[in-house]
Amino acid sequence: MTRIKLGTRGSLLAMAQSRGVAAALETAVPGLSVELVEIRTSGDRIQDVPLGPHLGQSFFTKEIEDALLDGRVDVAVHSCKDLASALPDGLVIGAIPEREDPRDALVSRGARLDDLPAGARVGTSSPRRRSFLAQARPDVALQEQRGNVPTRVRAVDEGKADAVVLAVAGLRRLDLQDRIVEILEPDVMLPAAAQGALALQIRTDDAEVARIVATLEDGGARTEVTAERACLRRLEAGCQAPLGVLARATAQGVEVRAAIASPDGLVRVSVQGTRDDPSDAGVALAEELLGELGLESLSEVTWAGAPARGRSAR
Repeated sequence: MTRIKLGTRGSLLAMAQSRGVAAALETAVPGLSVELVEIRTSGDRIQDVPLGPHLGQSFFTKEIEDALLDGRVDVAVHSCKDLASALPDGLVIGAIPEREDPRDALVSRGARLDDLPAGARVGTSSPRRRSFLAQARPDVALQEQRGNVPTRVRAVDEGKADAVVLAVAGLRRLDLQDRIVEILEPDVMLPAAAQGALALQIRTDDAEVARIVATLEDGGARTEVTAERACLRRLEAGCQAPLGVLARATAQGVEVRAAIASPDGLVRVSVQGTRDDPSDAGVALAEELLGELGLESLSEVTWAGAPARGRSAR
């Protein structure tokens, strides 16, 4: 029997995702046994401050990546959107399984976004979500909200918020899809790059584990995530940029669009590319967005939430 160790955060969502991956691997590879290893990250320890660029780009992944690099685990399961756009040397995304719905959802006590009364308290700490909400409903009151998915849903039930915005994927993976009042379409709220996708990260020199995780690879998800992450890399976008990027793989190629909330308003761009090299489409999208903004990189402006120059790309 082959045994591998799978590193994961300990949140309810991370454990649900990792258990699903472990079960899928054991089904796909006869004789495989997968052990889950819980690793506490900075994002799990620091719950009492708003997310911000000062916290770095690997807030939810660094400790797991460290465990992978030093051999304590063989595979790391991440929400792909949490990964920095540049991976540490020695690590690679070995597989991207089939992607869940990448969109965001509104959880409330029954009201859709357009029906929330003026002044309604909408909870989210994401600069992207806050920026898009401010465009769609400038009359609601945005409030900071951290914590795991059930905690944020409970805030609505307990009257601490009138609504919260969460990823459809996370709600579904925790069997909370019945709490979705409205799925927010990309024209209203463009998702974060790679939202809804999982990344199975491995060491670049581990051929046996690479063979194992490849059994879960989904070509369409890989195409989309590759384009979205290439856009982030070219933009040099900080993890807290008010930026949405969404690619859709089609039979003809890949369609990619981005939107960012700048001080002058929301800027939207889109491009089409081929599936042969979706990175090209992501880079072209970034170039178009930067051209609209008159910038060489998002690292030039503090409003984009970019890390300070010289900060590690991790």
